[in-house]
Amino acid sequence: MNRLKTGHSPRRAKSLTFLSAALLVLFATGCGRQYMVLDPAGPVGREELHLIVMSAILVGIVIIPVLILLFYIVWRYRDKPGNTAPYTPKWSESKGLEVVWWGIPIVIVGVLGAFTAKTTFALTKPPAESADVTPITIQVTSLDWKWLFQYPGQGIATVNYAEIPTGVPIQFELTSDAPMNSFWVPQLGGQEYTMPGMAMRLWLEADKAGTYYGHGANFTGAGFAHMDFNVIATSDSNFEAWVKQVKASSPALTKAGYAQLKEPSVIGTKSYSSFPPGLFNGTIWADGGQYMPNMMNQTGSPLKAGIHTNSTGVGSGDSMSGMSNMTNMSAMSATGTSSSQK
Repeated sequence: MNRLKTGHSPRRAKSLTFLSAALLVLFATGCGRQYMVLDPAGPVGREELHLIVMSAILVGIVIIPVLILLFYIVWRYRDKPGNTAPYTPKWSESKGLEVVWWGIPIVIVGVLGAFTAKTTFALTKPPAESADVTPITIQVTSLDWKWLFQYPGQGIATVNYAEIPTGVPIQFELTSDAPMNSFWVPQLGGQEYTMPGMAMRLWLEADKAGTYYGHGANFTGAGFAHMDFNVIATSDSNFEAWVKQVKASSPALTKAGYAQLKEPSVIGTKSYSSFPPGLFNGTIWADGGQYMPNMMNQTGSPLKAGIHTNSTGVGSGDSMSGMSNMTNMSAMSATGTSSSQK
């Protein structure tokens, strides 16, 4: 009798309790720092977080009303005795409703696309708030299953960790001497592919000191799970002191040492007081860079030699001349074929 009066059954009460607990866990864990993408530590990460939040809001504008309508329609038009909902089996269309459910998504996609394109192209340049600060270049090579960081301006190299000064834009030049991978430091910004024979570019910056987790985001075999690294952000003075300490106390990376390093293995962190000249560019050249004569100079920096890469890695400065060279090579090939036939 009590159950009839209150209208609640033990099963329904358990369901409500379970649902409430699930929502509590969801919202409580969603605020934790373990979701590193939602806890940015630099201008690039913040821009991308803003884009994520805006995307979620725009998607919610569509999804939430659809879910509400779904539950309302199921409840309103359910089959039960005495249901007074109108029965219109010959109804087929509504011009007004079609304008609404086509027009709103089109506007949302247009707005989302415009903001995404604007943010994407803006992030191919140094962070605007640090435009007057001299950037630091770090050349990154993904290996099996480790990361090699070379500092051409400082003349040192590290494995599985990188140290950077806070408030300074960092230009990461990325390549691979192993299967294709993806370089990702979630709290500092988005990921960028590392590919053999190519030099990609990624601008990141840390505006506060800390140790930021990084990982390869592309599966590369048995040791993939161990392809993590740390980016340590410190003050300018601490960074300079670290560079001096590495130069004074670490061994040099030789060509033989690099050949051993690139062999598939899982290792810890290492530091080197120097590295062979042209190692980064030589790696690109050996892995396919010779097929991009206008975009690669074996002795100079790939970015200075014509690779002005954007987030897709396509050289913007030499695309036309590269196409011209390909046309010339095709013409030469055709001429050679004709001569051989004669």
